[in-house]
Formats: sequence, C-alpha cells, structure tokens
Amino acid sequence: MPTISTESTSTNPADPAGPTDPAGPTDPADPTDPAGPAGPTGRPARPAAGTRRRWIKPAVTVLAVSTVTLLAGVSTLAYLAFLRSPSHSPQEFLDRGRGSGTNQVVVAAGASMTQASLSADWVGALRHRFTSAGYELVNAGNNGDTTADLLKRLDDDVVACDPDVVTLLVGTNDVLNGVPLAQFQANLTSIFDRLDAGTHARVAILSLPPLGEDLDSARNRELARYNSIIEQTAAARGATYLPLNETLTSLVRQHGGSAPPYDFSFGLTFRIAFQRYVLRSDWDDIARGNDLRVLTDHVHLSDRGGAVVTDLVANWLDHGGQQR
Repeated sequence: MPTISTESTSTNPADPAGPTDPAGPTDPADPTDPAGPAGPTGRPARPAAGTRRRWIKPAVTVLAVSTVTLLAGVSTLAYLAFLRSPSHSPQEFLDRGRGSGTNQVVVAAGASMTQASLSADWVGALRHRFTSAGYELVNAGNNGDTTADLLKRLDDDVVACDPDVVTLLVGTNDVLNGVPLAQFQANLTSIFDRLDAGTHARVAILSLPPLGEDLDSARNRELARYNSIIEQTAAARGATYLPLNETLTSLVRQHGGSAPPYDFSFGLTFRIAFQRYVLRSDWDDIARGNDLRVLTDHVHLSDRGGAVVTDLVANWLDHGGQQR
C-alpha cells in the first residue's frame, strides 16, 4: 500500500502562505538580496539618514574647497593683472633714495601701457639698456589713469622723485572715456605747468598708439584728434614729441592684410591675463592669437609694440634728452 506523505501541500486559496517555498522566505533585511532591503511596499527602501549624511558631507567639502580654490585663483590673477604696483615704483624709489651711481633719474609717467602688468614692459627694457650709463628708471604708471588722474598724483609720484627726465604716455583712457578735447588739452597743460614749476626735468611726450589695428576706423580717426593736441602742446611747452602712433601705424601698414575690428572688452583683458600669468604666453604670442601685431587686445602693447617705445625713448636719451 503506497505511503501517504504527511507534508502539507495545501492549495487552499484561503491559505495566505500558499505553497511552501522549500528554500524558505527571503529575509527582507538580507543585505545580500540584489534588490536591496525591501520597504513596506516591497520596493527597495531609501538609504537611512545616516547613510545620506555620510556622502553629503564629503561632497559639500569638495565643493567648498573647489570654490575657495577658484576664488583664490581669480583673486591672484586680478592682483597680478590689475592691482599690483609696478616694479621700481615711485614709492620704492623714495624709500630707497637715489643710488650712489645714479647720474639721471628718469620717471616714466602714464597709465597701463607704462605700468606694464597688461602690456609689454618697455620701462624695464629701457632700465636694462641704460643702467650701466647711470640712469635710474622709475615706473610711475598706473592702470586706468586718464590725464586728470595723472595730474592728481603728479606731485606724489613724479615731482617728489626730483627727476632729471620725465616721459609721458597718457591719454588713451581719455579717448575711451570720451573726455572732451578741450578738457584733455587743459589737463595736459596743467601737467606741464606742474612739471615746470616743481622740477627741472626735460620732458618727452609720446603720441598715443592706435586703438585696434584697423587704422581707418572711426575710433582711430577720433584718436588722431587727441594726438594732434599732444603734438601741439609739446611744441608750445618746449617738450619733445615722440611719434609712437606714427611708427606703430607704419609697422601695421607694412604687414598689410585686413585687420580685425576693434573689440576691446574686460572679458578679453581677463582672458589675456590668464594667458600671460597662468599659461606664461609672451605678449607677441597673445597678439598673434588675436590676429594683431603691435597690440595684444586692441589697446595694450605687444613685445613688438613695446620695443618701439623703448627705441624711441632710448634714441632721445642717447641724444641727451634734448628737444628735437
């Protein structure tokens, strides 16, 4: 007679367990279950609050460190490009005093093209060329200066140095800011008045470089009116007029080809500062990247442009810094 099994095989629909799984029920809390721990609905449960805190805190830390690093980098770049004082500043010279071997103190006064944190350092090149001849070069450039700004600090940064020679390269910001021609001329006259009254210096003033290398643009036609005032003022005050604009214009025309339209902006300047101080590009490489030759960003000087300033001033000094 066949043996009858006593194991329950109930298929009674009222039986909530149904057929018994020989392997037994899956432990809902079993961490090896590929579906993860089950929630009350049978779906995987959300991570516990402690688990979320464990990964949120490192993520926030990484984000905070990255933000601080980025801000520090931007601040450093802004300082190098816009805020730092020039090398061999008037204050450095006044603190140190005139060197024992110095025969002539030359103060280069101007704006960013003289300060040279965003432009070729023609003052430094001139210093290198003339140090053995007993010339001491003081850089009195200040980013963003107009003629009015230079006039305000003339006593502290130029007259106080008791210079034998003064060079002036200032006015580009007057053009960019739309300073009226009459006011521009009045400011230049006041600068010469103060130099005459407070120093015995011989003075040379340079014409302003082109604004962009599209030489026939309306902006450069306007610039020519300011340069005309510079030349007239130099002649009236017995100062030497150094033809920077004319020389740079000649170089651009010799190169030929079409020039990009004037496109100066703060964003472009900041990008150029990154190229210079982070990527260590030279000014000529930066100029080429913008399809320019003597300018880097349509305003400031490339190494090629800066060399023109150095040569003009050096030739004048070689002739005793006399009017010509």
